Amino acid sequence: MKTLSLSYPGVRRLSVAVCCATLAIALGACTTTTRQSVDSHPVMRNSAPSTMSEMRIADTALDSGNVELATSLYEKAVQADPHSVAGLTGLGNTLYTVGDFTRAGVYYDRASKADANAPAPLVGLARVAIRQRRFDDAIATYRRLLTLMPDDPLASAGLGAALDMKGDHKGAQTVLRQALGKNAGDPLISVNLGLSLILGGDPREGANVLLDVTRFPAAPPQARQDLALAYGLLGNREAAAEILSRDLPKASVEDNLRYYDIQRELLARRTPSVSSVSPATPAAIPTAQVQTTRLK
Repeated sequence: MKTLSLSYPGVRRLSVAVCCATLAIALGACTTTTRQSVDSHPVMRNSAPSTMSEMRIADTALDSGNVELATSLYEKAVQADPHSVAGLTGLGNTLYTVGDFTRAGVYYDRASKADANAPAPLVGLARVAIRQRRFDDAIATYRRLLTLMPDDPLASAGLGAALDMKGDHKGAQTVLRQALGKNAGDPLISVNLGLSLILGGDPREGANVLLDVTRFPAAPPQARQDLALAYGLLGNREAAAEILSRDLPKASVEDNLRYYDIQRELLARRTPSVSSVSPATPAAIPTAQVQTTRLK
């Protein structure tokens, strides 16, 4: 079966279009707020109850978008203890939230040096590496996380995302399928697997995986938007439009549908015998929005 590939400019435009369809997502990474399996604030023997309470307040403030309050509380923790993993990681999170990835990486690195086995700073470092398109670094960091926490769903999903962003869709799918075997039904892993299949040139199978996620009322918007992408590349505009309209305004829905049409036209021009090509096998698309979780 013939597989096509898009030129880099086409890939870049697709990434922008998908970002419009999914944005709650960052990087080439769609961020969905899910409960993280990694405890970023382990209880330390010398942790004062007031400090732990302030860290929880800071986390809640950051989750609610009050970056200023969260920053002040994390800074207070670091002033009290320059090696506070929770405080340093929190400052990294606030900077990551406002898009200052370079400085966020500095704080994550300081936190990781303070405790080499702390998972949360490593997650932050991996996310920054993906944002900065240092995919090999992200892959290495996620693999390190998996040595610390074998079969952890967050680390597995992140590794799959990093491999996808590098263009290794088969490798990503292997990691994600193995992770699903240990974490059956995990929505984050399933959404990443569905998108990986779409990016790897199999939108029909990707749609099948995503349908299993979107049938639940609490399915994240990202799952629906990735499903719409699959339908769009398969030429089913009606289904794609219906799915997109659940989360996006009409203008954004039309923008995405037009983009899906453009991609299908590009595929037709690149294939001499396009009429004989199954609609289930559009071009492999080496980049797009890949789902990761938000670090708390």
